[in-house]
Amino acid sequence: MWPLIKILPVKTNFEFVRFARLAAVISIIAVIASLAKAMIPLEPPCGGLNCGIDFKGGTILELTTGAKPVDLPVARATLERMDLGDVQVQTFGAPNEAVVRFQTPDNASPAQTVDRVKAALTTALGEVTFKRTDVVGPKVSGELFQSGLLALLLSIGLMLVYIWFRFELQFGIGAVVALFHDVFLTFGVLAFGGLEFSLTTVAAILTVIGYSMNDTVVVFDRLRENLRKYKRMPLREVIDLSINETLSRTVITGLTALLALGGLAIFGGPTLFGMSIVLMFGIVIGTYSSIYVAAPVILLWGVRRDDEPAEALKPAVPRP
Repeated sequence: MWPLIKILPVKTNFEFVRFARLAAVISIIAVIASLAKAMIPLEPPCGGLNCGIDFKGGTILELTTGAKPVDLPVARATLERMDLGDVQVQTFGAPNEAVVRFQTPDNASPAQTVDRVKAALTTALGEVTFKRTDVVGPKVSGELFQSGLLALLLSIGLMLVYIWFRFELQFGIGAVVALFHDVFLTFGVLAFGGLEFSLTTVAAILTVIGYSMNDTVVVFDRLRENLRKYKRMPLREVIDLSINETLSRTVITGLTALLALGGLAIFGGPTLFGMSIVLMFGIVIGTYSSIYVAAPVILLWGVRRDDEPAEALKPAVPRP
């Protein structure tokens, strides 16, 4: 059987730059809406985001009820009567396994609160085995939140230095603008979707940054080659040519990753669902930003085209 890659055209001639202004307006509106939703209300620690236990403090319990499934409504009602703040109860893998998240009341001992919760759940559900107990204090959660944001900013700063070293400063600025665009929109997805913002989510956003940067570098590398080949071609046409030449690689890589993440979202359970959604969105928006954010910044900024002699254009080898 012939490979499915032959479904894709050998050569495309899409005019991406033609729609750059419209895409810029859409991106600006989306970024503003995402930041507003993620930051309002301006309350610590996470504003409009649905903070997980990692960042707002609290306790996570993993339990199993033996052969019978966990009665989630009963468990949730039992904990809500104990004044434990934001209570979350959901299945974890098998029907007889569940994960419980709750906050420790003010001026209460975390250890004593955990003992009370375990006793109440055992009374309500019958035979219960607690497999894991994690307690995160408010001070530790605040430090984790600051460390997570610092990791995001540091990664973007290092990306700027890398692109500046490998290409030129204007390429680095375009890449960083695209990265901030991707991060802000990812925060918007978390806020509008009510997905939990935790250390796992931070790891997913860092992965999105890496994927987006990789996609941008591929486009920039081809753009640099074409700038040397076609010194008299208008810059907008060189950008369109470069994006079209890398489009098949971008589509194939993105679809492969989306298929894997789709399976993870469906079969990975609630713990990995939020992370999978963030990664899937990040791949899509990272591809978009490489085309309609990073490249148009190069068009606005301009590039030097006289640093190296032009290379002769070699005839393309037809695909068998």
